Amino acid sequence: MSPTASNHPAVPAHGHVTFLGAGPGDPGLLTLRAVEALAGADVLIAEPEVLDVVRTHTQPGVAVVDTGTPQLTVVDEASTTVVPPEPRDAANLVMEAARGGKRVVRAVSGDPGLDAYAAGEMLKCASEGITFEVVPGIAAGVGVPAYAGVPLRDAEGADVRFVDARTASDRCWTEVGTSDGTVVVSTTLDSVAAAAAELVSAGRKPDTPLTVTVAGTTTRQRTWSATLGSIAQTLKQAKVLPSPEGHRPVIAVVGERSAAAQRDQLSWFESKPLFGWKVLVPRTKEQAASLSDQLRSYGAVPSEVPTIAVEPPRTPQQMERAVKGLVTGRYEWIAFTSVNAVKAVREKFEEYGLDARAFAGIKVAAVGEQTAKALVAFGVKPDLVPSGEQSAAGLLEDWPPYDPVFDPIDRVFLPRADIATETLVAGLIELGWEVDDVTAYRTVRASPPPAETREAIKGGGFDAVLFTSSSTVRNLVGIAGKPHNVTVIACIGPATAKTAEEHGLRVDVMAPEPSVHKLAEALADFGAARRAAALDAGDPVTRPSERRPGARRRRTTT
Repeated sequence: MSPTASNHPAVPAHGHVTFLGAGPGDPGLLTLRAVEALAGADVLIAEPEVLDVVRTHTQPGVAVVDTGTPQLTVVDEASTTVVPPEPRDAANLVMEAARGGKRVVRAVSGDPGLDAYAAGEMLKCASEGITFEVVPGIAAGVGVPAYAGVPLRDAEGADVRFVDARTASDRCWTEVGTSDGTVVVSTTLDSVAAAAAELVSAGRKPDTPLTVTVAGTTTRQRTWSATLGSIAQTLKQAKVLPSPEGHRPVIAVVGERSAAAQRDQLSWFESKPLFGWKVLVPRTKEQAASLSDQLRSYGAVPSEVPTIAVEPPRTPQQMERAVKGLVTGRYEWIAFTSVNAVKAVREKFEEYGLDARAFAGIKVAAVGEQTAKALVAFGVKPDLVPSGEQSAAGLLEDWPPYDPVFDPIDRVFLPRADIATETLVAGLIELGWEVDDVTAYRTVRASPPPAETREAIKGGGFDAVLFTSSSTVRNLVGIAGKPHNVTVIACIGPATAKTAEEHGLRVDVMAPEPSVHKLAEALADFGAARRAAALDAGDPVTRPSERRPGARRRRTTT
């Protein structure tokens, strides 16, 4: 049995340590074995740059130590922080936890053997008889070039040498300087030119192609193409240096395979349509989960800001009577028009000790895919989901008219928000159904987001905002202010666009149909067209937020 599996045997007198490579930055590059080890950890000791990547895979109650600021944090609903009496290095933290019989995961960036010098800590474990294992990670020197569009080898083959500029000896520089193979150099932004000079001094030609990538595999990634002789000037002209952030780590690839012409064709990551765009999604994390995943697939950085909060109805008696009517056979249909409606009914079921079996004999309708997924998670497979437009109108198009021969009961239970429109009710009545229109929950304006987020919204810190309803427009402006005029405004449909324009916003993108996923797709198409136009004009590809902001209310074209 795996030593870090959740159903593990009794913990040995001396614990177990897993040295785990968390990869170069993209959370999706964690291996399956790494996720399994994190799930079985009692203690997580992580470098600060990978802490957010790995801690999401740990169980509640795990003790977390950030090696950048040695303090122990218990991750659960009542988190507490215990500051050690004196600073301790990572090796001592690992050994102390292991001596206590804990299952320790020691997470480092990249790969434990190539990027992190973890061998010393492993030797300490071995000397005390503490068992350990190594879970390799994708090394920065391998993962970053792949994301930068720089293959390290091709069909012809070539030597590939990895050099850490911080510890490279004169002999090392001489060996790689006289070679014609590919050289992958780990260094810092302000030391790239010095490393290039070392290679030229050792024999490499000044016109040898070179790429430099910072924040590799993340949506902050940026790559510059140059030569060994021109890299200093390239970084200066790009206004990258001098900079107080010159200490940032970079991966430089030296060799013909990093030539700019080839990279232009292979740069799959940085050429994503919304690469690096910070996109505001005015929904809760639960509502925005699949939408945010879709935006990330386009290279965007979604930021969820709830604009509404959901509260129980002021008078719950109507909802209570309707739920009892479900059990006693009062209804032929129940129609769910939102995930929140599913949640409200589910909570009322749990209050009465009911479960999905109470829906037996009742037909269930869902307004769209997300609502249907919420029902399936509840244990209910909907009988009707619109085949076309995912809206009340789309639901009515597929809803069967009441037939007294085939429908023994003529009543529909419609649990919904207090501010819902009458479209569905009127349409069902027209089809011959009686409707119990019940307020299942109230929607109220959410609390304002943090000051930093409000300033980013008003100051042009977001590249785009997705409005999925008129209420999200009104509520976002009400709690955070009007988005800056450089921000791309994307709306789910004409009604939402009209509300946005009434609030003085320029609408740049509209979904071809009222679907959040079509809205995200339309924004991606907009970003791709914008990128293509910049490249055709010979201009640098920039994000909307990188434009120099003009007057607060001045209209601009994007």
